Formats: sequence, C-alpha cells, structure tokens
Amino acid sequence: MTFTDFLQLLTDGLVLGSMYGLIAVGYTMVYGILQIINFAHGEIFMLGGFGALFVYAWVPALHETSLWVALPVMLIVGVLLAVTAAVAAERFAYRPLRTAPRLAPLISAIGLSLFLQQVVFNFFTLPGESVGITAPVPFPQLDGGPLRLGGVTVSYAAILTLVVAAGAMTGLTYFVGRTRTGRAMQATAQDPKTARLMGIDTDRVIVVAFAIGAVLAAVACLTQGLRLGSISYNMGFIAGLKGFTAAVLGGIGNIRGAVLGGVVLGVAESLASGLLPHVPSLQMFGGAVWKDVWAFVILIAVLLIRPQGLLGERIADRARPT
Repeated sequence: MTFTDFLQLLTDGLVLGSMYGLIAVGYTMVYGILQIINFAHGEIFMLGGFGALFVYAWVPALHETSLWVALPVMLIVGVLLAVTAAVAAERFAYRPLRTAPRLAPLISAIGLSLFLQQVVFNFFTLPGESVGITAPVPFPQLDGGPLRLGGVTVSYAAILTLVVAAGAMTGLTYFVGRTRTGRAMQATAQDPKTARLMGIDTDRVIVVAFAIGAVLAAVACLTQGLRLGSISYNMGFIAGLKGFTAAVLGGIGNIRGAVLGGVVLGVAESLASGLLPHVPSLQMFGGAVWKDVWAFVILIAVLLIRPQGLLGERIADRARPT
C-alpha cells in the first residue's frame, strides 16, 4: 500500500466520521437533557433522506434540472419531514414516559423505530412502481466527476459532507454556548426542576433539542445518499447504532465529544477495512465485512481505559424511578 492509498483511506474515514458525528449530536443532546436513549433517531435519519428523495422523484421540475438547483428544495423537505417526526416522537412517545423507569422509554423508542421503518417500507413509492420499496433505492448524484487532490480522489458529495459537518458543529457550539435558548438547554440538562422554577419552559427546550438533532440527521442522510447513490428503508438501524456509539465514544452529553467520537469511529473503520487486508497475519479480519466489528472493538477498548469517553460525560446525576 502506498502513502497515497493511506491518505485516501484517511480522507474517506474523515468523511464517514463527519456523517457519524452529525448523527451522534442528536443522541448526545437528548440524552444530556432527558437521560434517555432515543433509539428511533436512526429512523429520523432515514426519513430525512426519503423526504428529500420523494420530492425529487415526484416534482418533475426538480429532476429535470441540475441537482445543484434541486438540492436546496430536497434539503428543506427532508429536514421538515425529519423534524416533524422527531417532534411528534417527543410529544407522544417520550413525554408521557419522562418519570417512568428507564426501561419504558427504551422500549417505546424501539417500537417507534420499527413503526417508522414499516411506514416507509409500505407507503414510499417512486413513479411507476407499486406500493412498497426494495433496498437500496437509487439516489440522484451530483453533476461532475470527483476531484483529485494530490492523488486523493474526493467527490463533491464528500466535500459537501465535510463542509456541512464543520459548519453545523460551529453553529451549534455557538448556539448552545451563547444564545438564550442554548443556555436554557444547559440549565435544563443540569437540573430541570430548578430550571422550571426559574421560568424556563423545559418542554420547549426539549422539543428544540429533538428538532436540532433531527435537522442534523436529515442533512447526514442527504449527504450519504449523494455519496453512495442509494438509500434504504432499514438503513437507520446501523447508522443510528454507529451514531450512538460515536456519542458514547466521545462522551455522552458532550457535543464536541460526539463529533470527535464520530471522526474517530469513521477513520478507524476506514483504516481497518483498508489496511488489515495487507497484513498477512490479519488478512481475515480486514475488508468492509469487518468494519462494523472493529468499530465496536475500539469502543470497548476506549471505555475500558476511559469509561467517561474521550472528552468526558456532561450529564447531571439525577435520581430516577427504578
């Protein structure tokens, strides 16, 4: 393997990790405030991609023009669908269970995840197709070929992923740290009862957290569809699992940690998949087939050494019913 091949793997890992980081932020924000694991977040991610694909497929004016022109509309529709689903999930699946034992919201999240998968499978259709979809569903590709930078191939979709991830994380850091709503989110995460006594509408704050996570998840799915050329109704399961892994890896409740965890996870997957086949004694553990396994091996190793994650947890220690 040449140095250029190594740089290619590293670049691919950074792009993949940026996508994981966008998903992980949704997990870490909700857990930081409510201390529940929103395992339906992977399906929110999936809905964002299907919302974008649906409007592109069914509006002739969009698929008859350049994808660069259609992209803003696709993004808006995908984000609206994801946010609507996330806010509805918070209102009907999680809010009634806030004071319930920890297992109740977890079961509710799993049930919601399966429900959303089945809804998309049964009702999403492309023009000319019957009801029901097969995986994967073709996704439109950006015009123009990939860029070559010093021997490293980078697609426009990959560049878009990196730019969007960097911009989203910068904006979110400012929002949480400098705005009134962001400080209210920090207060609610620290002590929701005291926050309510101080006049903070904690229900609104929680809805905002779900909505922000949904926006970033929808953007992540759109960029993944553009990179890979397809999406599927069951893609949210593994993507959500990786996003949650990234959040735990970086430090649950820590936004910067979620992004770092995503990058570490993506780079580790890419390097393990590409480098191990070139090591004679480890060839059987290389390739794309093992990439998911190595992701969790790294998670376990990090948590054994540093249980609070790479940048540390940022959650309050609250008593809950058992």
